[in-house]
Amino acid sequence: MRFNQSTQTRYYGCRKCCLFPGMKSICILVVVFLLMLPNADAFDPLDPTGNITKKWDIVSWTADGYVAAVTMSNFQMYRSIMNPGWTQGWQWAKKEVIWSMVGAQTTEQGDCSKFKGNVPHCCKKNPIVVDLLPGVPYNQQFSNCCKAGVMSAWGQDPTGSVSAFQVSVGLAGTSNKTVKLPKNFNLLGPGLGYTCGPAKVVPSTVYLTPDRRRKTQALMTWNVTCTYSQYLASRNPSCCVSFSSFYNETITPCPTCACGCQNKNNCVMSDSKQAHRKGINTPRKDNAPLLQCTHHMCPIRVHWHVKLNYKDYWRVKIAIMNFNYRMNYTQWTLVAQHPNLNSVTQVFSFDYKPLVPYESINDTGMFYGMKFYNDLLMEAGLKEMFSQRCSLGKTRIHLPSSRGGHFLGKSTLTAMNACCHLQIPTLFYQTLPK
Repeated sequence: MRFNQSTQTRYYGCRKCCLFPGMKSICILVVVFLLMLPNADAFDPLDPTGNITKKWDIVSWTADGYVAAVTMSNFQMYRSIMNPGWTQGWQWAKKEVIWSMVGAQTTEQGDCSKFKGNVPHCCKKNPIVVDLLPGVPYNQQFSNCCKAGVMSAWGQDPTGSVSAFQVSVGLAGTSNKTVKLPKNFNLLGPGLGYTCGPAKVVPSTVYLTPDRRRKTQALMTWNVTCTYSQYLASRNPSCCVSFSSFYNETITPCPTCACGCQNKNNCVMSDSKQAHRKGINTPRKDNAPLLQCTHHMCPIRVHWHVKLNYKDYWRVKIAIMNFNYRMNYTQWTLVAQHPNLNSVTQVFSFDYKPLVPYESINDTGMFYGMKFYNDLLMEAGLKEMFSQRCSLGKTRIHLPSSRGGHFLGKSTLTAMNACCHLQIPTLFYQTLPK
């Protein structure tokens, strides 16, 4: 990764300052490293090694090209690719064409009028590829294909974090010396945010036969690494956080226009007839949102409620609510930072996994839905809310309750690649009842 070392030092300093007793707020700035250059790398401080890697393995040469198995692996700990799935593309180095594909397809064929007899699958210089839908005929399937482009995060479900297809390329090189690597790779997952580097030749992939007694290897292999930047995805956050506690009747809501108010003139009141009309939950091809009218105008709100205060631990209730009528969130994850997440004692309704991007700091954790139970957050107007409880053990390093130490420092809902930047309100800087 290419990033400024001084910026990284400032990030560590920010994280350390959040742990000092007496601070009246927890860090509100997520440090994002992004070089505004072609093929720039993005950097996620909560998942510094996270990326999506595309691996091209040439498995055979043909008369005018090659057959390659393309495998895309999501090595991000908490960021999944939700419905409607990934879209990827590249630019051919010469005049290559795609004769056929298995497990995926291009969105356009392009101009293939110069071909007589066999017509290629795609003749475009910049092909755009999408995954096939589940249930396609068996002869069109490839291993780890046909999931509509949905990929789990590595930390959530490693078996579901891989997608693959096979492509037969023509009018290309027919040996390791004559083949030209594609360039200008891109990835939508499903929206903006990913930046892909150039293809790099790496040692050939080695395969084991089904009986695991013989090794074979690809004829040639190259990798493409794609990293995510919240800044590229959106200049505004896509979710907000509200707070409440058992010892105070006041609820601290999300700030006004927390996610920007660009959709304020095109929102729907929850009690209006429009909110109940047929087809309101149908998504659009451009994924344009249709939000419920709120003061914060965010697609997602996360509510953090301090429910009980015991001698040895806090009991916290977390609620996630969807205000977008046109989008549900598959395989969502909620990442939170809090000093006491290093001593989580119990979690109800959700699954939980600690994230330790830096060995010396264990204040980050990932909450996500249980498979086939609540891993799908429905559109607004349907079953659009989940809630869960968790217990945080008190330790010597936790922020004192008199300074709001039982509230979140940062929260990220990554089902839609959202990010919430939080500041603990002054309202809660008071001593807890004994």
